[in-house]
Amino acid sequence: MSVIQIIQSRRWPDPMAVLQLVKPITWFPPMWAYLCGAVSAGAGVNGKWGLVILGIVLAGPVVCGMSQAANDWCDRHVDAINEPDRPIPSGRIPGRWGLWIAVFMSGLSLLIGWQLGAWGFAATVVGVVAAWAYSAEPVRLKRSGVLGPGLVGLSYETLPWITGAAVLSAGAPERHLIAIALLYGLGAHGIMTLNDFKAFEGDRQTGVNSLPVTLGPARAAKVAAVVMAVPQLVVIAALFLWDRPMHGVGIGLMLMGQVWAMRILLEDPQGRAPWYNGTGVVMYISGMMVAAFALRGLSAPL
Repeated sequence: MSVIQIIQSRRWPDPMAVLQLVKPITWFPPMWAYLCGAVSAGAGVNGKWGLVILGIVLAGPVVCGMSQAANDWCDRHVDAINEPDRPIPSGRIPGRWGLWIAVFMSGLSLLIGWQLGAWGFAATVVGVVAAWAYSAEPVRLKRSGVLGPGLVGLSYETLPWITGAAVLSAGAPERHLIAIALLYGLGAHGIMTLNDFKAFEGDRQTGVNSLPVTLGPARAAKVAAVVMAVPQLVVIAALFLWDRPMHGVGIGLMLMGQVWAMRILLEDPQGRAPWYNGTGVVMYISGMMVAAFALRGLSAPL
């Protein structure tokens, strides 16, 4: 039975397949980044816990979940090659249900974003547009191994970080805070490149020019490692310059741990990319929170 026949054989989506479609495991990075932004703003949270919780829910289950649903719908033919057991190609989410879920969640994102004020709503609009621009034709930035991971990195780390800071401080974040958030978003380009290893064969067959496809797995992994490390070196240098040496040392130690993990990753990039996500990436995002605490109370050093 073909993929189309399987999809047409079912009328209603399997509830567990819907949960799998929005991929809860992917919610953590933007939720964490939003929390980093709230911490880095240095504003008190008394009376603002509702904004913190609402922003975390928006960044993770709603906007990120929506982006995953949109990506799976737009990638259904690629997934039929790479992972035919996923919700849409397997038929557990039939017909156009995947599209309707993504559209509904896009509207829900904007509705919740409106509750976070002008900064929160503007950031939500950017996040929704970026999600569709990444996955959908005719833009489909996912086809580029440079623009695609870059957009996702900025959307997962930089955008929610700046949003959390802006919502909690009720105004534009300081320039140094934006700079750190931007650096971590740029570094996340490498993380997203590692995620492309799992779709290598489908991307190759369908014309998605991810870095693993265009450079080969070994060279792509080396590029990813450099892209992840260099922004952190800049963050460390900035923290020393801004009289936050202990925070800089803390991030430096985590970077050393990542370098150790990178050496293991490079021995077998495709096989060990999932392992690196559970080791090196954890140290990367831990450094984000260290940087967030370093920024609290730091007055415009730039």
